[in-house]
Amino acid sequence: MLLLAFDTATPAVTVALHDDSGVLADSTRVDARRQGELLAPGIVDVLRAAGRTRAELTDIAVGVGPGPYTGLRVGIVTALALGDALGVPVHGVCTLDALAYAARRDGTVTGPFVAATDARRKEVYWARYDEAGARVEGPAVDRAGELAEEVRGLPAVGAGAALYASEFGDVRLPEHPDAAALAAFAVERLVGGGGLLAAEPLYLRRPDAQVPVGYKVVTPGGPGGRA
Repeated sequence: MLLLAFDTATPAVTVALHDDSGVLADSTRVDARRQGELLAPGIVDVLRAAGRTRAELTDIAVGVGPGPYTGLRVGIVTALALGDALGVPVHGVCTLDALAYAARRDGTVTGPFVAATDARRKEVYWARYDEAGARVEGPAVDRAGELAEEVRGLPAVGAGAALYASEFGDVRLPEHPDAAALAAFAVERLVGGGGLLAAEPLYLRRPDAQVPVGYKVVTPGGPGGRA
């Protein structure tokens, strides 16, 4: 197996390559405005660093959020296009699961905890995990201060928790997901037969952009138009 993993659901544009024995190379750049510019070069750099080519890939794993529309679109469309061109399967991974996996891997949490990323609009995307790192609630989107006390009282990882540290009592690293953890999580599930998600975005809420209503229609020969 040679699995390429990447995620653009947060400000971290992160890419990694995993051969089912370990991560061969990885790269992370944090820039919320440049996902479209950074992802393709990141993939090229990781493949080059590992001395591998796209033709050798057997699987692709992509973070499917939750996250904002623009960021998710960059990663998922790239994954689907690359998978179609190479004829390899594309797997989806919840970005919060990858973040939680990294926290468990790094030992920053040992018991139940929460992973939270910034959802803007003064909200967070969040999910709750048990002591084994399995997701038991979420993903969901809420204002940090409106989460149940038993959720806010748990150790919390992610940029959403860091942004609203006054609401989350025990904020820990990592702040952003990384593709090395996402790749390891995906390989672990694939090898163990646990299965992964479809490569479809977890938006959780409607996009900011809306079709205007009540606007004036101007047609030739009609009111406001010319005959």
